[in-house]
Amino acid sequence: MRLLVVDAFTERPFGGNPAGVCLLDAPADPAWMQRVAAELRHSETAFVRPLADPDADFELRWFTPLVEVNLCGHATLASAHALFSTGAASDGPLRFRTLHSGVLTVAPSPDGALEMDFPAAPPERTPEPDGLSAALGTAVVWTGRSAVGDVLAEVADAEAVRSLAPDAGALEKIDARGVIVTAAAEPGADHDFVSRFFGARGLGDGEDPVTGSAHCALSPFWSARLGRADLTGYQASERGGYVRTGLRGDRVVLTGRAVTVLDGTLLV
Repeated sequence: MRLLVVDAFTERPFGGNPAGVCLLDAPADPAWMQRVAAELRHSETAFVRPLADPDADFELRWFTPLVEVNLCGHATLASAHALFSTGAASDGPLRFRTLHSGVLTVAPSPDGALEMDFPAAPPERTPEPDGLSAALGTAVVWTGRSAVGDVLAEVADAEAVRSLAPDAGALEKIDARGVIVTAAAEPGADHDFVSRFFGARGLGDGEDPVTGSAHCALSPFWSARLGRADLTGYQASERGGYVRTGLRGDRVVLTGRAVTVLDGTLLV
């Protein structure tokens, strides 16, 4: 079957967040999909197959090297890019049926990027988890928790986000799926906020290069702070990547670009 590696949320190879994409033509054994994801070693590998379903065009599942996950933004973007670029899908919106996140829609935007319609996950303010500031190595000024179990931590400024060198072992002790660290962008920047994503305990990740699902929390958080529904976030990892966000009620439109870096055949 056809196997691609796609860098998501970037316009250049070796930027953004890489994902494997397997284009299936029939249902596959979940244990086999898990072994493929373990072989590829990307943070997520997506498995896509066409459906004869009036409500969805494709089934979509995501696996880390260790477990199946409920939602993955960058691998969804990579999957849509793979389908469009290989001719496996037309130019119309793609509807992906998922096991735990409903039907997700991805459509081309007027400028050639891809728009993903995801559920919003606004963080609710909570006390700072014990040890969080010490684990991050910087003071936290606001903390909340999203519906998917991420802790969102606002710090003093963008430079504090960019210069973070957290204690990975201490972060593992935080009771969360992952820790989103964020701040407003510097004056004059080409984006509105910056972020980084750490942890993802049990999912096989350390720092994630660009995290679509984190922006389901970042979008409502920063839209409330800045008073605008449409924003641009920059995830300031080593690879880096931009995510445009549009808050639409209880949904978030995440917009980004992607680049194919490998296109081949899986032989097993």
